[in-house]
Amino acid sequence: MTQTPTHIKKRVSELLAQMTLQEKIRQLGGYWFYELQTQGQLDMGKVRVKLKDGVGQITRIAGAGNLTPLETAKTYNRIQKFLLEETRLGIPTINHEECCSGLMALESTVYPQPIGLASTFKPELAKKMTEQIRKQMLAIGARQGLAPVLDVGRDPRWGRIEETFGEDPMLVSQFGKAYIQGLQGEDPLKGVMATGKHFIGHAFSQGGLNCGPVHLGERDLWDVYMAPFQAAIRDAGLMSMMNAYPELDGELVAASKRILTDLLRDTLGFDGVVVSDYEAVVMIHNYHKSSPTRKDAAIRALTAGIDVELPTFDCYLPGLQQAINALIRSIHRSLLII
Repeated sequence: MTQTPTHIKKRVSELLAQMTLQEKIRQLGGYWFYELQTQGQLDMGKVRVKLKDGVGQITRIAGAGNLTPLETAKTYNRIQKFLLEETRLGIPTINHEECCSGLMALESTVYPQPIGLASTFKPELAKKMTEQIRKQMLAIGARQGLAPVLDVGRDPRWGRIEETFGEDPMLVSQFGKAYIQGLQGEDPLKGVMATGKHFIGHAFSQGGLNCGPVHLGERDLWDVYMAPFQAAIRDAGLMSMMNAYPELDGELVAASKRILTDLLRDTLGFDGVVVSDYEAVVMIHNYHKSSPTRKDAAIRALTAGIDVELPTFDCYLPGLQQAINALIRSIHRSLLII
């Protein structure tokens, strides 16, 4: 990974020391852009209410707002201006967009799907492609792209097989690295943060179902499905990772510290930001039925290692606030007993 400049680390430490609990929680999620709109237009009244304590991310101003590139850039600037000048600490947000085969937005360039790109056996083409995608994303203010898909695609029934670079872990690794290098650039401060997905095993789900359970032995997991992620982290400096939806051999990935912290961070050495696949946190509660409440789902996801809930606040807000307040009350009660 590229080392974070000392002055940025210092600034982050200073901000953390000043932040309230509510301000910290607001950095752990975001809002769909349309949640800030009224009749298709940015509503500054909604911005002032929802973003008054800051926000970690805005989900797809271009992709969800149906705006032209110029309109997107102006809208993003208005939101950033509010956050910088009208919130207590002036912390900017990150606008992320989808960019698997080009920026998913009006008037942007559409490139071949990754499965077609990989059929050329020329990873350098992936880098050239994402260098252009990076320029288009920076022009509208987007600083994170939800790609590349690093899943090894071996079941053609899986409905997202076209998003993969194919069935060979070496080929997926080479194209994944090239994709990341082109999108992030040599200087991360001037690039777009790539997001590797989906960690881990997503594409090999039972019956080819998108969120179906995954059954993998340790050897296949490490030699086949882990290889592209390891290469992306070690050789391409991947800056963001997205969790997989399913259970992996009976262990729900979104709620697994063993997978998202022990394996991803401690073993593979990833030190970037982990974002949830869309609605993966609330799915712990309402799809997998693994948590009785959204608050419990929030606690499990955060402690497992999901840093940011996407696409919007379903569980982290107000779930984490409620959980921490309950913990504080419990501590107070114990002190009174003592």
